[in-house]
Amino acid sequence: MGSMAQRVHEFDWPDRLVVGTVGRPGERAFYLQARAGDRIVSALMEKEQSAALAEKIDEVLDELMAQDGNPFSVPAEAPPALDDDDPLDEPVVEQFRIGVMSLGFDPTTAQVVIEAFPLVEDSPESLFAESLEPTEVLHVRIPVGAARSFCKRTRRVVAAGRRTDEWP
Repeated sequence: MGSMAQRVHEFDWPDRLVVGTVGRPGERAFYLQARAGDRIVSALMEKEQSAALAEKIDEVLDELMAQDGNPFSVPAEAPPALDDDDPLDEPVVEQFRIGVMSLGFDPTTAQVVIEAFPLVEDSPESLFAESLEPTEVLHVRIPVGAARSFCKRTRRVVAAGRRTDEWP
């Protein structure tokens, strides 16, 4: 079977990688957004996916930090200088809806590697979709400090919709 050409949205050391929302509390849409210069890719995701991604990245970082001598200088906390509370970059255009994500670590550059693949709708033709190449992928590599900040912000964004009465 000839595989279709895969569209790769590659962001290596991007200017920004954030989870943010569009819409009012209760009907917020979550996006994973990467930006490099004026190139922006936004992928729609579930709130649960956002929370799980932050949790997994923190776990990976904690494991690396626990290695003898913390060889990759993983910070225990998100560096305050990297805090990012700004909304998503406009325009927010949905590139695809995220189905599966994968997480890795590149020890040669001390970067967390995040891959997000489009959701495959269940249709008869896609019964064998597991064996097909995904049509596109968002591939992002960020350093460990930025990864901690990504998790900190993501947890705050996920929690923000819960109790609106407490927020200004």
